Amino acid sequence: MKKVTLHISGNVQRVGYRAKVISTANALGIKGFIQNLPDGRAKIIAQGEQSELDKLIQAINISNSLINVTNIEQEYSTYSDDYEGFNKVVGDGETDERLDNAVDLFKKLITVTENGFGNLGDKIDRIGDKVDQVGDKVDQVGDKVDHSRIEITSEIHSLRDDFNTLFDTRLSKIEYELTEIKDKVMVLESSTSYNLTDKRKT
Repeated sequence: MKKVTLHISGNVQRVGYRAKVISTANALGIKGFIQNLPDGRAKIIAQGEQSELDKLIQAINISNSLINVTNIEQEYSTYSDDYEGFNKVVGDGETDERLDNAVDLFKKLITVTENGFGNLGDKIDRIGDKVDQVGDKVDQVGDKVDHSRIEITSEIHSLRDDFNTLFDTRLSKIEYELTEIKDKVMVLESSTSYNLTDKRKT
């Protein structure tokens, strides 16, 4: 069993980074904690098997639309059985878990919208700035963002396919009806021409 202290640099505060770390650590059976530091970094104390710690370090080196880890400092020390699980340490002015969850959902909506509708960039940026002012409230989104984005994209494709099918059906029906009208007009013109010829003969 090993103990490692990690200092994470980059855009790792107010973006749901701690939630991802907690989820990953718990899945790997790692004990310890994560906390935000005043200098903008995040600090992690993690204890577990070396192989699991290696997996954790690899998994938390995240770069996506919200989180951007630029450096992970590692310092190993003697293992101590001080932690029962893996949790976040909340400092003064930080929110509790229920408010975190509410803002997580809001941040998730922003991420999905940003990924699905890139042409709304400026509006998304303004919304994102307002969310960032709320404080450190985004810690539970996890992998649900990617899943939701896939579901929404699939729904959009399905609606587009349904529209195209309906449009093609209606267009085919209109073309068929126009052909029928054209045929009837030709029959009427032919009949009228025939009647006029008969009258001239008489």
